[in-house]
Amino acid sequence: MSDFEVLLVGGPSAIPEAERVQLSPSLTEKFKYRFGAHYEHFVHEGQFSIVGDKRLPIYRWTRRTAIAE
Repeated sequence: MSDFEVLLVGGPSAIPEAERVQLSPSLTEKFKYRFGAHYEHFVHEGQFSIVGDKRLPIYRWTRRTAIAE
């Protein structure tokens, strides 16, 4: 099984543009992106965007959680 390239939209503006495209193992599960001392949570709601020559699923930001120690 291969990973999917996805586009992260929303969340902290400090997330570098170069890190907005990530690999996700699934299009149906939430995606957690570690950013500083938090996880930013993103979900795919069926939308897509063209990035370069690729059609990528859009994962929209939903919330932030602290990393447990």
